[in-house]
Amino acid sequence: MSGSAPKSIGGEYGAMRANIDIQKLNAYLKLRASVVAAPVQVQQFKFGQSNPTYFLTDASAKRFVLRKKPAGQLLSSTAHQIEREYRMLSALHRYNISPTTKPEQIVPVPRPFVLCEDNGVIGTPFYIMEYLEGRIFADTRMLELPQLQDRRECWLSAIRSLAALASLDPFQLGLENFGPTTDYFPRQIKSLTRISVAQSQAIDIETRKLTGDIPYFEEMVSWYQKHLPDERKTGLRIVHGDYKLDNMVFHPTENRVIGILDWELCTLGSPLADLANLTQPWAIDARHIPKDSIITEFTVIKPFKNATKDVPIPLEDLEREYCRLTNQPYPMKEMIFARSWMLFRLAVISQGIAARYARRQASSEKAFIHPQFFPLVGRLAKSILEDDGFTIDVKPKL
Repeated sequence: MSGSAPKSIGGEYGAMRANIDIQKLNAYLKLRASVVAAPVQVQQFKFGQSNPTYFLTDASAKRFVLRKKPAGQLLSSTAHQIEREYRMLSALHRYNISPTTKPEQIVPVPRPFVLCEDNGVIGTPFYIMEYLEGRIFADTRMLELPQLQDRRECWLSAIRSLAALASLDPFQLGLENFGPTTDYFPRQIKSLTRISVAQSQAIDIETRKLTGDIPYFEEMVSWYQKHLPDERKTGLRIVHGDYKLDNMVFHPTENRVIGILDWELCTLGSPLADLANLTQPWAIDARHIPKDSIITEFTVIKPFKNATKDVPIPLEDLEREYCRLTNQPYPMKEMIFARSWMLFRLAVISQGIAARYARRQASSEKAFIHPQFFPLVGRLAKSILEDDGFTIDVKPKL
């Protein structure tokens, strides 16, 4: 790595924001998790908006990560499924350590150790996995790295890790019943539409205000349903579901991904969803973001489209590398749909955090921002399509 960049970036943790019974946790670890030398010290990561995530240090100073479901009644039965997350990590770990897996085929993930489905231990199901020492970049510009070449190499590593995942046959990993085998985008539209409608009805326990709809919700859903991509081109693959820069751990000193985190939304479907999610910044134009917007609080939303400064790598270079590694022709016209949809989907996810905040169930320190954040993201999803020449038929307000 060129220059002098810090070896530890991101992954900050502090005091617990929600109490868990450490005594019961230690008792469980002594019985079920010999790899952890109980008792443990527990702190909470600042990131991890949806599933509370904790940093454990055991009696031998070894470090681990614990992820659990949120407490309380959940609005969605399909979100927060840490059991699925654990199953996916286990399947990928078995694949990675197989003697037939070549180094360039490895999908970097932390090793999972134990899953607890007993609500009686710390209130909700949880699992414990390996802690990876490295760098997590919250800002897609990677300004912590002084050399542009380092930023470029890190982004290409993120693409190569994704291409490795997109090259796997889920059936060969024992994941044939992990999720539906029907087309990904239609079922995403159906399920997230239902979820968004429920989330919009959440009432703030103090202000008594509704969370509200995503802007142009019905019009956008209608457009997506009419412009679905042909998923036969890529085939059925593993979808991470939230593949973005700050869900990766990079080696402390080398420009390569050593771990992909936050698999709670993983399923089977179109790999273009993950590519679109990763490359979202290149679809966003700064002129669509108000100068005083709350969106500036989220460094992962950086507008690279038509930008002349701090762009780590051209979008074409990322997509060409992905196409080369996955044997697909460039360009992929489906990416316009995919990037807009994944941004709309982000609006639904943000709306979900806003709904949990309304009920005071959100685990993030910045959850209070989301009631203002999700409408802005919804508008950005519309702007992406309009910038590429598509027209969204907006219904007149009554």
